[in-house]
Amino acid sequence: VTENRSDLEDLHLYATPREQRFRRFASLEFEGQLYMTPYDFIQAVTNDEPKRAKKWRSLSKQELNQILMETPPVWKGSSKLFRNLNEKGVISYTEYLFLLCILTKPHAGFRIAFNMFDTDGNEMVDKKEFLVLQEIFRKKNEKRERKGDEEKRAMLRLQLYGYHTSTNSVLKTGEDLVPRSYWDTLRRSTSQALFSDLAERADDISSSLSDTTLLVHFFGKKGKAELNFEDFYRFMDNLQTEVLEIEFLSYSNGMNTISEEDFAHILLRYTNVENTSSYLENMRCRIPEEKGITFDEFRSFFQFLNNLEDFTIAMQMYNFASRSIGQDEFKRAVYVATGVKLSPHLVNTVFKIFDVDRDDQLSYKEFIGIMKDRLNRGFR
Repeated sequence: VTENRSDLEDLHLYATPREQRFRRFASLEFEGQLYMTPYDFIQAVTNDEPKRAKKWRSLSKQELNQILMETPPVWKGSSKLFRNLNEKGVISYTEYLFLLCILTKPHAGFRIAFNMFDTDGNEMVDKKEFLVLQEIFRKKNEKRERKGDEEKRAMLRLQLYGYHTSTNSVLKTGEDLVPRSYWDTLRRSTSQALFSDLAERADDISSSLSDTTLLVHFFGKKGKAELNFEDFYRFMDNLQTEVLEIEFLSYSNGMNTISEEDFAHILLRYTNVENTSSYLENMRCRIPEEKGITFDEFRSFFQFLNNLEDFTIAMQMYNFASRSIGQDEFKRAVYVATGVKLSPHLVNTVFKIFDVDRDDQLSYKEFIGIMKDRLNRGFR
């Protein structure tokens, strides 16, 4: 199924930037709803544009069933799950949003995420509890829908959520909430009163939507299995590691390190920095001899970045927010706030990239503002 370009552009007018990105990278369609493959998802979070021409291949019921039959159980998960599945998987739009949430959260937040799903407090999450995610994210999206052609918006809802019509009456409480992010939506929307409203619809959601790779991976082919925290944590940690490995390997060319300049390129992607060349030139002048960044250093930095909010609080507690800080203060603030120890070379490299006025100090504006954009991959 190849969509007419004018229709594609027309529907894009009614879509948010996240929806537009999902539609650009998705490659599968089943009963009118669009899906990403695991390969598509990896491409969407590591590349600016899809590598292939815009086409949506229509899946038959038999093909979908075969894909789901080959989905491994959660206890067989690894940091190569998405790469191993490649094209043999289907990921819905709401699952895409959920996976993006995972990529930007600290490990301490994994327990919060699990508890948000575990509404009955039995230390297990079942399929019905997890499917409430569909309604929470869909309802948030309805608040953002642009005014205009109802038929076009209905087509967009069908593509993204599998709903033929709007269901504006789903949420009866919490309508006035305006969360800052999908993570906040999930966290704020799981109050018992609101959740009970959604849980009443969970069976309807389950019967009206097709199973996906994630649902089968978590809850088995019959949907009767339950997910414990250890497996949930392992899945989230593996996903973060897998995306970081892919980004690292795309620059390392099989070596054990990437150059400081490549590290700078990765950090500055998806930010609002207009003149990246000045940052790169600044770093080249100040780090004339290349030492390289290892994967352990690379991963530790992004673990720290996922704790950026706590680090900002630590900066304020140290009374650093209004003035610049040096490398030793920076390392100490990172460790106090996140428990992550950054190597001296990594900290020095970060300073050489972002210390644009070359005073060997790092200001809030020089670093945190830019990193908030990078953390959310351009979708703050």
